[in-house]
Amino acid sequence: MIAGLAIKSLRNRRLTAGLTVLSIALAVVLLLGVERLRHESRESFAATVSGTDLVVGARSSPVHLLLSVVFHIGNASNNLRWETYRAFASRPEVAWTIPLSLGDSHRGYRVLGTTTDYFEHLRFGRDRRLRFAQGHAPESGHDAVLGADVAQALHYQTGQSVVIAHGAGDVSFSLHEQHPFKISGVLERTGTPVDRTVHVSLQGLDAVHADADADAADPLAAALRDGQSDAAGEPRAITAFLMGLKSRSTALGMQRLVNEYTAEPLTAVLPGVALQEIWEITGAVEKTLFAVSMLVVVVGLAGMLVALLTSLSERRREMAVLRSVGARPSQIFALILGEAAVLTLLGIALGVIALYAGLILGQPWLESRVGLFIMVGWPSAYEVALMAMVALAGVLIGLVPAWRIYRHSLADGMSIRI
Repeated sequence: MIAGLAIKSLRNRRLTAGLTVLSIALAVVLLLGVERLRHESRESFAATVSGTDLVVGARSSPVHLLLSVVFHIGNASNNLRWETYRAFASRPEVAWTIPLSLGDSHRGYRVLGTTTDYFEHLRFGRDRRLRFAQGHAPESGHDAVLGADVAQALHYQTGQSVVIAHGAGDVSFSLHEQHPFKISGVLERTGTPVDRTVHVSLQGLDAVHADADADAADPLAAALRDGQSDAAGEPRAITAFLMGLKSRSTALGMQRLVNEYTAEPLTAVLPGVALQEIWEITGAVEKTLFAVSMLVVVVGLAGMLVALLTSLSERRREMAVLRSVGARPSQIFALILGEAAVLTLLGIALGVIALYAGLILGQPWLESRVGLFIMVGWPSAYEVALMAMVALAGVLIGLVPAWRIYRHSLADGMSIRI
C-alpha cells in the first residue's frame, strides 16, 4: 500500500519527479562511466605489450626503460650489443624475441628499427595481433610501415616515400635524404604507441647510419657509429628487445639471469611490475576523477532533497487527509521515505541503461578512433557496490523530509494550520 501511494504521489508530481530522476541518472552515468573508462584504460595501457614477458635494455631504472622503449616517452640511456641480444635469443627458455632500435624520427614521430618478428609476435589489448589497414609488412630493407596516427596526420598512402632524421625532436636539421623509405603498409589503429610510430627494418636503418657516418662533418652521425652494421650485415647494437618465454614460470629466473649478466650491464623489466609503479605515480589523477564524479552524485542527491523539502509545505494537507482515513504517522514517514527510495532506484536504473546504451553505440567509434576497447558486460562487483552506495545515500537523504513530515503529521492531526 505504501509503495503504491508513493508511486501515485510521484505520478501527480511527474515533472519534478522526472527532473529529479534525470539528475540522479546523469550522476550515475558519470560515476559508473568514469569507473569503467578508468578500468578499461588501465587494462589497455597494461596490455600495450600483451604477451611480452620481459623488456630487456641497457642498465637503467625499470620505469624509465619501459617508458622509453614501449611507450616512447624519453630516450633510452644506452644501447646493448647485438652479441648480447643473440646470446639471450638463442636460449632454450626463450620462445621469441623482437629487437628494437630507436633514436631517429620523422616529422616528430618516432622511427623504430625492428624485424618481421615484430609484426608476427607483438600483441596488444586482449592478445590481439597487429593488422594492416593498407599494404603489407616490409619486404625489403627500404620499406616502411606506418602507424594509424602517422598516416592520418601526415596524409600518407602506400607507395609514398618518407625521409627519416637523427634525433627524436619535432624539428631536425640532419635528414637522411639519400636513403628514403617507401611506405609498404599502414597498420590498423591499436590505441598504443604503435599508432604513432614509423617502422623500418634494422638493415635499412643501419644502412642509413652507415652512409651518414661517412660524412665526418656530421657530429650527430658520428655519435651513432655504434649502431652501424658489421661486415656480416648485422647491427652492432640495438636499443632493447622484447622477450617471450615458453613458460611464464621462468620469468623471474630469466630476469635474474639478465640482471646478473657479467658481459654487459643490463636491466630486465617485468612489464606488469613496472606498470604498477607507474600507476602509483598517476594514482592522484584517478582519485581526482573519482572525487569529481562523487561530487556530481552528491549534487544529484542534494537536488532530490531540495525537491522533497520544497514540496513538504504543499503536501501538509495531503498528509492530513491521509491521517483522516486512518494512516498512522509511521506510515506517513514510510511514504516519504519510499518516494525517496523510488526516485533513487529509478535514477540508478535509468543511469545504467543510458550508460550501457552509450557503450554499445560508442564502442566501434572508441575502438576505431581512440583505440580503446570497452567491454560491454555485466557490472563488476565494484560497480555494483557503487550503485548500492548511491541507493543507500538516497534512502538516508530521504530521512530528512520523512522526519519533518512525520513531525508535521503529529502536530497537525486532523486540522492543519495554513
